[in-house]
Amino acid sequence: MLSVRRSASAFVAVAIGVTLVAAATLLLASGRPQVPDRLARAAVVVQSPEAGASADQFVPTRPWSATVAAGLVGRLSGLPDVVAAVPDRTFYAQPLVDGRPSAVEGGREDVHQGHGWSSAQLGGLRLTAGEPPSRAGEAVVDSALGLGVGAPVTVLTAVGPEPYTVTGLVDGPGVHVADEVAAALAPGVRAIGLVLAPGADPERVATAARGVVGGDGRVLTGAVRGVLEPSGDARTRWIGMQVLTATAALASFVTVFVVASTFAFTVAQRRRELGLLRAVGATGRQVRRMVGTEALAVGASAGLVGLLLGAALAPLLGRLLVDVGYEPSTFRVRYELWPIAVSLAAGPVIAVLAVWSASRRAARVRPLEALREAAVEQRPIGRLRAATGTVLLATGAALSVGTATADEARVAAQYALYAVMALVAGATVLAPVVVGPLVRLLRSPKRRPGGAIGMLVRGGALTATRRTAAIAAPVLLTVAFAVLVSGMVRTSSAAYAAGRADNVNAGWIVVPDRAPGLSDQAVAATGGTALLPTTVYRTDPATPKDRPLTALGVEPEGFAAANRVLTVVAGSLDDLTGDDTVVVTASANLLPSEPYPVVFADGTSVSLRVVAVVTDTSIPGDLLVPRAVVRAHDPSALTSTVYVRDRIDPPVAARILDVAGWAAEADAAEDRLVWLFTLLLIGVSAGYGAIAVANTLLLAAAGRAADLRLIRLAGATRRQVIWLVTAESALVVLIGALLGGAVAFVGLLSIRAGLAEQVGAPVDLVVPWSVVAGVVGLCLLLAVLSSVLPTWRLLRHRPARSAVDPVG
Repeated sequence: MLSVRRSASAFVAVAIGVTLVAAATLLLASGRPQVPDRLARAAVVVQSPEAGASADQFVPTRPWSATVAAGLVGRLSGLPDVVAAVPDRTFYAQPLVDGRPSAVEGGREDVHQGHGWSSAQLGGLRLTAGEPPSRAGEAVVDSALGLGVGAPVTVLTAVGPEPYTVTGLVDGPGVHVADEVAAALAPGVRAIGLVLAPGADPERVATAARGVVGGDGRVLTGAVRGVLEPSGDARTRWIGMQVLTATAALASFVTVFVVASTFAFTVAQRRRELGLLRAVGATGRQVRRMVGTEALAVGASAGLVGLLLGAALAPLLGRLLVDVGYEPSTFRVRYELWPIAVSLAAGPVIAVLAVWSASRRAARVRPLEALREAAVEQRPIGRLRAATGTVLLATGAALSVGTATADEARVAAQYALYAVMALVAGATVLAPVVVGPLVRLLRSPKRRPGGAIGMLVRGGALTATRRTAAIAAPVLLTVAFAVLVSGMVRTSSAAYAAGRADNVNAGWIVVPDRAPGLSDQAVAATGGTALLPTTVYRTDPATPKDRPLTALGVEPEGFAAANRVLTVVAGSLDDLTGDDTVVVTASANLLPSEPYPVVFADGTSVSLRVVAVVTDTSIPGDLLVPRAVVRAHDPSALTSTVYVRDRIDPPVAARILDVAGWAAEADAAEDRLVWLFTLLLIGVSAGYGAIAVANTLLLAAAGRAADLRLIRLAGATRRQVIWLVTAESALVVLIGALLGGAVAFVGLLSIRAGLAEQVGAPVDLVVPWSVVAGVVGLCLLLAVLSSVLPTWRLLRHRPARSAVDPVG
């Protein structure tokens, strides 16, 4: 049976893997959308129609117009058990403290949102001081701002700074104004909350409300109201879900990989023991069942330990995810049944999958193996393994070609990850074949004094290629993932930044500072070319219903001068004037003078007229309209960017960057999350690789005790033996690092080719060598320690004479 010493490495690897899987699945189960606090008391909420198909899944719903919303409110108010039907209007409003946007709860989207005072009853918000606003120029603000009742406050709106008087305070974020003011700032309505009478049945009211709304909206109750959470929170929650899913998947994959390597090494060490079992009558099936049962026992016990550790770590990891930006501030850890069941099953499943190949090899051990004293392997790999490795390498090569020719960056990244996984698996399967040639290639061409250690190191690696490959496999996996993922992220960031900067014809860029956008007053102060984005909804019957599109409000002449890649294929940009014109991209398949009906942010439907068609890559959006049209239909739209020729003093809530700095910072927040995610993945794979190398070498050191004592009896000093095992460990790490680096380099070359095709310019390959060096150094350090420490303990005493006296 499997000894405690031999099972420890597999137990540790499975336990760590299940810990990560348990923590990730518990956090995934906790990542359900949360009902916004401001709507928590509305047991039933009517939401405007969902947007149609879009590449961005976080676009807002298509709003009702003020007229439609008023009609719905009137009919919903008359339903039984409905005390009030309140339209929830949301607009941009950000208080200034000491002339700058407040940093209080800066990470929350609702900090810079305004609402009508009647919306306060939907969340149970109560005044802590003062009275509600009743006219223009009055506001209720968060008491955390430190303002008193009657104090003046400047509120930054889409138009510019506006003076208000504080009439009341609440314990919650946001600015609340009179309902008439809110209706002017946000004429479009996306949600109507129903306040019910005490004891009313929300489901009965919801059924009646569906009869009123029909197909012009959705009626939400209970936890389903979580879809109303701010789009920023929904996006953050989605990012966290991808991180947790990838972590769980990588942990499972690496655990199977590492445990399989450990079991393969253990089976190789037990070859004589398995031969004895076969000699006394055990069949191959019985041997295979024995090894599988041992793995199942290890997996079940390690899975239970991993589940307990993962459940204990989940709250700590949840707080960490919120701090780094992978989950919104409303995230809370909840313990549910299905993550526990998945985690309990993960341990045995991982162990059984990992031991499959090793058990087949164990069943093929012949009875005569028990009589063999030599440790020389008879054949590096079998035909099936060679064929499998070849197929995996061919698959990886094909996916690398797909990476280089992919049209979208997301598809290319997926292909690259799959390509490296296939190449890593193929290289690992074929590693025993490659070890011999690689060791000979690393051999010094000249024999130097004291070369006996080198000879022993090379001889041991060449005569035990399976063992060498099994120890090098975790290093291969670790280095391959570290090089590929870190290189892909850094290369992609640099390539997109360079392409973004090359598209702009400006000297400086004005961007928001501690605010979601720039006001009209700030734009006017710069004197530059501005982009005013808004979301519109295509209503043409020939297209998907309510398809959301990004419309940019621009001044045609300035926009054309600032955009180096603008290419007009039909019509003229000069005709973009008036209140019914639009410029579309070639993918819209329209010609000048054709109609283009859309619904704007205020809920009104307008039939625009196409005046020009540009190439799809000409604009950072879907269509262009006059800036005045956006402002007329979206009073809360904020300018994202202003292009200026010369450096200026930035206005309030703005800062200025050079083009290169702006290009690098445009996706800085997303790049930071991606890089943290990259380091997390590298940390998982590096930790596993180091643990696997350490455990395997500890097993190897215990199994080689007789060999090392024999070397001492042959005249080697303790220092020489220590140098021997150190050199062996370094050679194994070097082999794994070279193979892993070669595999990742293939993937990076294909990624670079794909990026160059997308940005239309040469792309430099960027590899963060400090990260790669840290990963290799960690593996090398633990490998050396895991070999030297047991050897040092073994050789502390003077070697005894051999039990077999030499003949003669």
